[in-house]
Amino acid sequence: METVILAVVIAVVVLGALGGLIVGSRRRKSLPPPPPKTPDITAPPAEPHVGDEAETPRDEPRRTIEEVDLPGGPAVVVEEPPVVEAPEIEIPEPTAGRLVRLRTRLSRSQNALGKGLLTLLSREHLDDETWEEIEDTLLTADVGVQPTQELVESLRERVKVLGTRTPEELRGLLREELLKVVGTDFDRTVKTEPADRKPGIVMVVGVNGTGKTTTTGKLARVLVADGRTVVLGAADTFRAAAADQLQTWGERVGAYTVRGPEAGDPASVAFDAVKEGKEMGVDVVLIDTAGRLHTKTGLMDELGKVKRVVEKHAPLDEVLLVLDATTGQNGLVQARVFAEVVDITGIVLTKLDGTAKGGIVVAVQRELGVPVKLVGLGEGADDLAPFEPEAFVDALIGD
Repeated sequence: METVILAVVIAVVVLGALGGLIVGSRRRKSLPPPPPKTPDITAPPAEPHVGDEAETPRDEPRRTIEEVDLPGGPAVVVEEPPVVEAPEIEIPEPTAGRLVRLRTRLSRSQNALGKGLLTLLSREHLDDETWEEIEDTLLTADVGVQPTQELVESLRERVKVLGTRTPEELRGLLREELLKVVGTDFDRTVKTEPADRKPGIVMVVGVNGTGKTTTTGKLARVLVADGRTVVLGAADTFRAAAADQLQTWGERVGAYTVRGPEAGDPASVAFDAVKEGKEMGVDVVLIDTAGRLHTKTGLMDELGKVKRVVEKHAPLDEVLLVLDATTGQNGLVQARVFAEVVDITGIVLTKLDGTAKGGIVVAVQRELGVPVKLVGLGEGADDLAPFEPEAFVDALIGD
């Protein structure tokens, strides 16, 4: 019995040991692996330099883009921004004798009138038909009806008294009579030096297309050439780029330009120009005005306003009317309208080199009772000249 009990005990112990081994084996299989040791962290490779192998960054000076030699091509050049230089100031040629120097240019277009008259007067018999041709020649040249009649009547009388006529005598006779109708007793000086104050104030008026703004710029050159200092007032605020055009003329001779916003008040610009001229102590202020169609009532009222506003500073010394010599009798219509609004004191005839209608000089002076003071004889900057009757008539009849 004891033997049996001992065997049973031994069997239980053996079975228990076997069960423990089996459970332990299962537990070992389900356990997670032990945590690994802390890994060594390796730094990522550094970005390669231009021309270098990939490596860990070194403590070294950096090179700029200008210092790096780029393969295949020129080195990058960084350009400096352009320096804007002030326009070079020009020195205009003196105005004394300018019309004489431009006489050849004037005579090229005007000789048709002078030569035509000389040819007719040189005929052996001067009958009524010939005198009618002489009259037609003068009218075609825009001398005007009344001056033409006076000139023909005087010529007929003198030719009748003279009798035999040599070419030299005829030329001298025609020169004398033309000088009479052109007028040698006018004061043709552009008034820019008032005795009691500075600056002199000149307003330039006229229809667009006559060369008004260009004439204002050229007049600035005339004044600078005579030793005057000038401020320009760009009061033509309704025509695109008029102020830019005038400012360009001014910069070429060192004249300051006062301007306002496009489509702004012209009277305000004119007022500021005179004010600026006073503060700067210049000799002359030139005011360019608007010049849309002279038939526009609004424009003419505006022109009158500009004149009134400027005269709050001081009286105007000159009001110059710019006329295109090629327009003939239409120019006289313009002259009448402008004369009703502002007191015209002088006339500037432009494009006189491009027409055989030089008689407009006589006609417009008779119409307004004021002299032609300046004439434009070309597109050049110095082609505006003081009007000299003797030089003009000599150009008409030629040598």
